[in-house]
Amino acid sequence: MTKKVTIFTGTRAEYGLLYWLLKDIQSDKELSLQLLVSGMHLSPEFGETYRQIEKDGFKIDEKIEILLSSDSAVGTAKSMGLGVLGFADALSRLSPDVLVILGDRFEALAAAQTAMILRIPVVHMHGGEITEGAYDDAIRHAITKLSYLHATSTEEYRQRVIQLGEAPERVFNVGAIGLDHLNRSTFISVEELAASLQFPLQKPYLVVTYHPVTLADEEPTVSFNALLEALDTYPDVQVILTYPNADDGGRKIIPLLEAYAAKQPQRVLAIPSLGQVRYLSAIKHAAAVVGNSSSGIIEVPSLDVPTVNIGARQKGRLAAKSVLNAGPNQKSISDAIKIAISRSYKGFNEKVDNPYGQGDASSQVIDMIKSLEFKPSKAFFDINFNDVK
Repeated sequence: MTKKVTIFTGTRAEYGLLYWLLKDIQSDKELSLQLLVSGMHLSPEFGETYRQIEKDGFKIDEKIEILLSSDSAVGTAKSMGLGVLGFADALSRLSPDVLVILGDRFEALAAAQTAMILRIPVVHMHGGEITEGAYDDAIRHAITKLSYLHATSTEEYRQRVIQLGEAPERVFNVGAIGLDHLNRSTFISVEELAASLQFPLQKPYLVVTYHPVTLADEEPTVSFNALLEALDTYPDVQVILTYPNADDGGRKIIPLLEAYAAKQPQRVLAIPSLGQVRYLSAIKHAAAVVGNSSSGIIEVPSLDVPTVNIGARQKGRLAAKSVLNAGPNQKSISDAIKIAISRSYKGFNEKVDNPYGQGDASSQVIDMIKSLEFKPSKAFFDINFNDVK
């Protein structure tokens, strides 16, 4: 009997990371793939990226609308409530043997808590990480406690999940699954990328993604305007600007981004979503990646491209030496971009060592799923504090 595996995805970034796992489950005779799609994927405002999922050859089994047309914390909380309502019906219909959730989004928390109540085991990927500047940090740890198996991206994060009371035999360090693309995807050339984007792309260019900071004292529009001012100090450098996510404050950034691109159509391209292959290809050929997305910390270093990480959103995450941290102000960002473009810093005077693995996570996660023996009641794993110094 095949094991029914439901994969949850609510954002373009999360789907891109899960791509090869989806492909591998789809082709495995012992597993049956089900897709539960929600959140930003279904929103015209964020590019209706569910269409890319279907274009990639995947059947979407359930589409659950949860996003309110709101840009507030109250709207986000209400969207979570809608998620629980919708996911309860969807998971009841799908009746999976396991639900796979990646990361730390509010949509993912709604899916995880629903699965826990329905006694569906959750495999959680990328637990144990730290991002002090966003409420994603607390969400990630909450999902850990709602989950049964854990696939972490580093050994340090594996130890943190165990510290949260998860038994070591249920916690596996598999590396970052997004790195599987580096070994398995075919990237496109700069010329092909330019043709696909219908944008006269020339080197040097920057790939820029900025998300709202939901916990630290960084007002989204103020920090984003500082970023735009920093980009203006490099008029000969082109810019690919991707849209922010659906966290509260993100919608305030979109009109600023669109207006900036409209004033400089030959220099700046604003796009809701690149899709994973175009995104990684754009990074591969870029002078640098700028913003505060997790991809700048986790995937970009393996492509030997510098990252300028802005502000507090990713504070606490392990990072390669190719990552430069900048404050959320024009001068700090501009100075960091200058260093990154020149690559005249220690992180690029030596081979970049990415702490997030070697790009072989998918096969390890599938082994975890196949070996799963679910017991709804899990014991809390206590650390012997006599061993803690």
